[in-house]
Amino acid sequence: MAKTFLITGVSSGFGRALAEAAMSDGHIVAGTVRNDADKQTFEALGRDAHPLILDVTNTEAIAPAVAGVEKRIGAIDVLVNNAGYGHEGILEESSIDDLRRQFEVNVFGAVAMIQAVLPSMRKRRAGHILNITSMGGIITLPGLSYYHGSKFALEGISEALGKEVKHLGIHVTALAPGQFRTDWAGRSMVRASRKIAEYDPVMDPIRAARQAKSGNQPGDPAKAAQAVLKLVEAENPPARLYLGGDALKLVEEKIEAMKAEIAAWESLSRSTSFG
Repeated sequence: MAKTFLITGVSSGFGRALAEAAMSDGHIVAGTVRNDADKQTFEALGRDAHPLILDVTNTEAIAPAVAGVEKRIGAIDVLVNNAGYGHEGILEESSIDDLRRQFEVNVFGAVAMIQAVLPSMRKRRAGHILNITSMGGIITLPGLSYYHGSKFALEGISEALGKEVKHLGIHVTALAPGQFRTDWAGRSMVRASRKIAEYDPVMDPIRAARQAKSGNQPGDPAKAAQAVLKLVEAENPPARLYLGGDALKLVEEKIEAMKAEIAAWESLSRSTSFG
């Protein structure tokens, strides 16, 4: 059965791959873009492509924009919060404005999109919300503290939301991809300037390695798009889906490390109760 998708950030990367795959399968896709040139490019994909110029940080504009989309093409069956970017920088060298911008795009914009589609989904007792988080919403690396903070936040919001709306027939899935061949580590990443030499041994090798790997990541966005299409057809989709063998490996290592740390400090943890 054909579904109507609303995907944020369809100009490139995951968003573009998913939009193309969904339309190839006969679905209708409304996709957000940032400018008229991207609008025309997306329109050229076919009659099932419905571009919407929208900045997700303009949260007040989101609800009326989504209402307009639903009026034109019908109720949204699947929302995919894909728009986002990475801020790379040592915390001490990154500004509060950098942090605010990271959360405005990766968290606040996503939540506003969710709030815009929920009334219709709730009335219809149907819908699927997919938030593209990251393996960086579970594991961490130095130099990405702001990015990890935003993705940890979206992971928690997704999990709690799923429990709030499950009885309404609405599914929520956090998609946590590993390294995929998108622009995330290239033009889509904001890099804070370096100025404190004491962090050079930590940051310089990581930044150089990330830049070298950009364009050579193991994950294929087209295959990720096919995985997402299978996910939205599932009767009981998971609360979280990892995409990529690297994501699975690193998350499994994190879980084992957490188990070991919990065991090592168990007695102190249990020492805080009355009596």
